[in-house]
Amino acid sequence: MKKEYEGKKFVSGGLDINNLPVEMILYQDKISSTSFVRLDGDKVETFQDFFVDPRESTFAPYPASNSIIKNNLVLFPSIASEYESEEKLLEEIRVFVHHYLDLSPFFERIVPYYVLFTWVYDKFNELPYLRAIGDYGSGKSRFLKVIGSLCYKPIFANGATTVSPIFRLIDEFKGTLILDEADFNVSDYSSEMIKILNSGHSKGMPVIRSEGKEDKNYEPRAFNVYCPKIIATRGFYRDKALESRFIVEEMGYRKLRSDIPINIPSSFDSEALVIRNKLLMFRLKNYDKIVIKNELVDPTLEPRLNQIIVPLMSIISDPKLREDLGKSVREYHQQMVRDRGMEMDGQILEVIKELIDSGVEEPLIGQIRENLSEKYGEDYEKKITAKGVGSKIRQSFKLKTEKTRDGYKIPQSETEKLDFYFERFGIVNDVNVVNIQDRDEEREKDVLGREIDDVFGTAESSQSTQSSPPTL
Repeated sequence: MKKEYEGKKFVSGGLDINNLPVEMILYQDKISSTSFVRLDGDKVETFQDFFVDPRESTFAPYPASNSIIKNNLVLFPSIASEYESEEKLLEEIRVFVHHYLDLSPFFERIVPYYVLFTWVYDKFNELPYLRAIGDYGSGKSRFLKVIGSLCYKPIFANGATTVSPIFRLIDEFKGTLILDEADFNVSDYSSEMIKILNSGHSKGMPVIRSEGKEDKNYEPRAFNVYCPKIIATRGFYRDKALESRFIVEEMGYRKLRSDIPINIPSSFDSEALVIRNKLLMFRLKNYDKIVIKNELVDPTLEPRLNQIIVPLMSIISDPKLREDLGKSVREYHQQMVRDRGMEMDGQILEVIKELIDSGVEEPLIGQIRENLSEKYGEDYEKKITAKGVGSKIRQSFKLKTEKTRDGYKIPQSETEKLDFYFERFGIVNDVNVVNIQDRDEEREKDVLGREIDDVFGTAESSQSTQSSPPTL
């Protein structure tokens, strides 16, 4: 080891003695070099090492010769550049992404906020993930490269043949994990990666792994896997709890815009670097101002959706930008309700609602099964039996069933839970999908009234995803 690095620990950044961010930059010219930057008042200070406690190690930036740095497996800014305003910065991100990617209108609006969020994610206790779903050639890899190149210390881990380096990269660099082909077909690899995804959405949930030592013994080590994650898959995960952590974009279902370059041009990296440099300044300027704003929770949205979106809302100080994001979220929620109503769970609830509306106070499982077959055709008989319907009702909706002489029934004591799920799946008296916007407006007037106005002031909202009944 070179003499100047003796007694020093390599890091890519951290918090200084005043709890303000110190970040590594990589200056690339004829000879690449690294250093740290931080904000000293209004001035950006550049330096080579720092410490938090003089009794502990002195921290030095990873040298430019480090293989991870040299091979661009983790990307860094080169300087901290000024930006005009949050609005202009978000627009610059949006324009860059729009130029190289064909996204749905909602996702194109949400991506700039997510990119900005990654630069201050460590100020929050929970975070959402982004994911692209599509078949081969649908643009998933482009999705990862374009969005990932703007995020905070993006870790491009696609080449990892085992999971061990991924644990180490997240733990050491604490950046944004970018992962392609994350369907995890190999069982051992899959189980380890699922641990990263399940534990990595919440701060303070490290993964314990056994590490080999020189004496061939093993000792447990905790790896911090909390960080933003942007992944691409060909399908969905079976774990619904994990599924609910993602904001998902489906790729390859529309014709590619003619103005999108088929090949990434040589100017791409320098364009992304310009934006990363401005995002670094955003982090330095705003880190100590960022707090979770629980008052932005929207009671008309599901708790998990709020949990995902409130952190994104909290980083925006401009009320108009928050209102715009809130509108996008409500549109997304409306589509979720529509999609959910088309699934088997939604179909079962529709039939239960029809039976109750027809005067059957305590529907029998057999009645529900029979009506499902009549309503959705003979193909339904191949999907599920009466026993399967009962199991689905108990498992999916946590409803209790009671045995009678005529078979199992849903007792009236479960009415409150049923009402919760009818609303969640957008099932109203005419068994049509509810118009979320109209419903929310009426709810504000008739139910929440002045309470909403007092708490929120303006139409600022958030998102959610999955939940269970009244225990939330």
